[in-house]
Amino acid sequence: MPPPQLDLLADPERLGHEVARVAAEISADHPDGVTLVGVLKGAVVFLADLARHVTVPTLVDFVAVTPFDGVSGRTRVVKDLDQSVTGRPVVLVTGIVDTGLTADFLHRHLQGARPSSVRVATLADRSARRLLPLQPDYRALEVPDRFLIGYGLDHRGRYRNVPGLWGVDAADLAEDPDRYVSLLYGADPSAGPGR
Repeated sequence: MPPPQLDLLADPERLGHEVARVAAEISADHPDGVTLVGVLKGAVVFLADLARHVTVPTLVDFVAVTPFDGVSGRTRVVKDLDQSVTGRPVVLVTGIVDTGLTADFLHRHLQGARPSSVRVATLADRSARRLLPLQPDYRALEVPDRFLIGYGLDHRGRYRNVPGLWGVDAADLAEDPDRYVSLLYGADPSAGPGR
């Protein structure tokens, strides 16, 4: 069996720097405060770090949607906001924007709650897969067309708590969801696999 294809795209230090930069941009754009709306579950780690760096009054809420499956062509909200955002600025915080379908759906959904504005912040912008002309207002990283794990992003619930953001082979994960467990857990993420 060939060795797993595993690439460190951003180590914890770089992630910390980029998250602080995005938080500074959000703070500058919303001097009177902002509501951060995280998309469950992939944005949780990013949102937690982002919220700690935002320097203006901040409310935090969450939404969850069914994954876009490409077959039915439908996405639906399975967990909506717990508080009103009417008249307030909102930043939708997501783990990844790739095709833009889910982000666009949630952007339109949040606009229905009549906030004063809706902007999109993403940990990872995978623009090579974009189907809609949606551009995130804030992005921590531009990433290649790879399957991503770590820093909140997962495969079947695995790898969310891995430090750093990693690019992996989707076919490897489909064949064996635990393929990267021994390489990622307990290893120094800056050293790379097998070191």
